[in-house]
Amino acid sequence: MMMKNVVVILLIISQQLLAQDVSFKTTVSKNRLGVNERLRITFSINKQGADDFTPPDFKNFKVLAGPMQSSNFSNFNGKMSFEQSYIYTIQPKRKGVFTIPSASIKYDGKVLKTNTVKITVTNAVAIPKDPNNPKFIASQNIHLVAEISNTNPYVGESISVVYKIYVDVTKVSVRNTREVESPSFNGFWNQNIEVNRWEPKEGSFQGKPHRYAIIKKTVLIPQKAGKLSIDPMEIEITAGVPIGRRDLFGNMISNNTTLTLSTGKRIVEVKPLPLANKPVDFSGAVGDFNFKVTPNKTTLKANESAQIKVEVSGKGNLKLVSLPDIETPNGLEKYAPEHKENITTTLGGLVGNIYDQYTVVPQFRGKFKIPPVSFSYFSLKDKTYKTVTSEAIIINVPQGKTPTEVDIATSVFKRDVISNAKDIRYISTKASLQPIEEKEDFLGSTLFYTLLVLPLLSIPLGIFIGMKKRERDSDIIGNKRRKADKLAKKYLSAAKKQLKNKEQFYIALEKALHNYLKAKLQVETTDISKEKISELLQKRKVDTDTIDDFIKVLSDCDYARYTPTTNVMMRQEYDKARTIIAKIDKQL
Repeated sequence: MMMKNVVVILLIISQQLLAQDVSFKTTVSKNRLGVNERLRITFSINKQGADDFTPPDFKNFKVLAGPMQSSNFSNFNGKMSFEQSYIYTIQPKRKGVFTIPSASIKYDGKVLKTNTVKITVTNAVAIPKDPNNPKFIASQNIHLVAEISNTNPYVGESISVVYKIYVDVTKVSVRNTREVESPSFNGFWNQNIEVNRWEPKEGSFQGKPHRYAIIKKTVLIPQKAGKLSIDPMEIEITAGVPIGRRDLFGNMISNNTTLTLSTGKRIVEVKPLPLANKPVDFSGAVGDFNFKVTPNKTTLKANESAQIKVEVSGKGNLKLVSLPDIETPNGLEKYAPEHKENITTTLGGLVGNIYDQYTVVPQFRGKFKIPPVSFSYFSLKDKTYKTVTSEAIIINVPQGKTPTEVDIATSVFKRDVISNAKDIRYISTKASLQPIEEKEDFLGSTLFYTLLVLPLLSIPLGIFIGMKKRERDSDIIGNKRRKADKLAKKYLSAAKKQLKNKEQFYIALEKALHNYLKAKLQVETTDISKEKISELLQKRKVDTDTIDDFIKVLSDCDYARYTPTTNVMMRQEYDKARTIIAKIDKQL
């Protein structure tokens, strides 16, 4: 018994020694750096078999590269060592003193954690003004700029931002680029114009000849008045700087250096739309438009359909325009409209047309008047509000039932029999008659008893269905969920149809989310911004997590249209949007 206890004690001691022998630690290339510098952070463990590595939250840093994994095994004078490392390159987002938390990993069934690391971030470190320093030469001859077409627009007025890179090719060359920070446009509706490839052109920067290339083009529509900021774009550039010598083949030898360029934050002063003479039916349309309401035909038969098109065309914030409804009189049935958009995004704004096409069907003969429809917009050309009113439309139905006949069509009433000599065609004097075969009497037949028992069998079935209905009606939470899910499907139906068309899908998804908010919160298009959405939903007691999820889906719509996206990812975005709409609807 004593021997057994000794063995157990030895096993426990050996396990503790083995556990103490495991080292999992964090090391950094430097603990103090400028906000424009970067550092290398390494998480290393000295034992094989570790897995499920979880990095810390780099919330105060941008991850520029990583994780890169490396393994090192050595045997020196019979002493073996092993090290497995996970390496990141990170850059601070702002000044301050930050603590990088512990990373974790699993080894031998236990979770191990590294030490924390304190990093001090100072002001940006100036690049030494050494004319022989490759980084200094590159920074003086490569420039990233954001050119804004109009820094003082109205709410709803389209502006453009063109991102250009200028290079003095006589002193430096660009070898490689990587976008490390995409610009964000809080307070703006935005859409990128695709740049297929960088085309170098001749130009000038600060009065000196440079070559430049357009790397990104974006159209913005401000959604609220005041100072709106456009966050910077940052790109990492690998540049080649000639050193003044040539190789054996006569080619100039260059030193490669890496630097990060930024456009800096830009401010746009957005003017509010004037309140004077603002039409009652104004819903946020800004630009210069034409408006018309046209039928495809005005003479119909009863139960024959016609299409009424309500169309806005021109240049302006077309994707944010709400079209007015048409009103139809009694007896002219109106169906939900089909919405169509034919819009081209240019640096000058959105150009094209949008329309709602209604199907109307008369129920009886007569003349039906569709009243005039008005559309109001703010004209950027004249700086005034304008209202366009269509002509009234008369639908003529010369044939069909009268309203009275329609009302009594299902009733039975007498008619005088009209004598007609043509009813008696021919009286035959010969007949070939055959005896009728005797058939089984229905009374007492199998069919007779089946039909007799069938109503009795339906009684328990009706009771069962009634119980299920009462159970379903009493399920308040379930009913709310089903109602919310139905509402989500309604608003997201257009997006679902575009699941195989990336850009159209995200445009439709974004518009569906906007339309949902407009319907539920009774807000105008001009009030729809991420800040306003958050404020309105908080007032309606929607929880913070749900609001954050909704804002994230909206942001994803902006970002995902211009990044590689799979059908599976689009389906996930669709399901996420449907779930969030259902959550918000239940809480509202």
